[in-house]
Order: sequence, then structure tokens, then C-alpha cells
Amino acid sequence: MAERKAFPLRVDPDLWSAVERCATANLRSANAEVECLLREALKARGVRLSDPKPVRRGRPPKEGGDE
Repeated sequence: MAERKAFPLRVDPDLWSAVERCATANLRSANAEVECLLREALKARGVRLSDPKPVRRGRPPKEGGDE
């Protein structure tokens, strides 16, 4: 999986509450919602981004190839 950039973010509490409400409505974490909002805003400004890599979830594959 590609490394993710971590950084501290200072946000107005009311704005953060709105992000959390949107995240809940969209069945996302607040972090994923912020990332989605940033992508949408950049797309609206005409910034081209590569497609996000899907996050692999679940257990890692067993070693030994017995699948």
C-alpha cells in the first residue's frame, strides 16, 4: 500500500462537526471524508489527479500459496 501523508490540521469546531456529520451520512471516517472533499474541490478547480488506489481491507493473504 502506498504511504499516506499525515499532518496536523487545525479546524474550527463547527466545521469539524459538519465534516463528521457528512462522514457519518456517507458511511466514511472523518479522515476519508476530508480526503474526498479535498479531491472534489481540486477537481472543481480543474486540477487533474490520478485515481486513488483502492485500500485493501481484510486479512492478508496466507503465505505458501495454499489458497
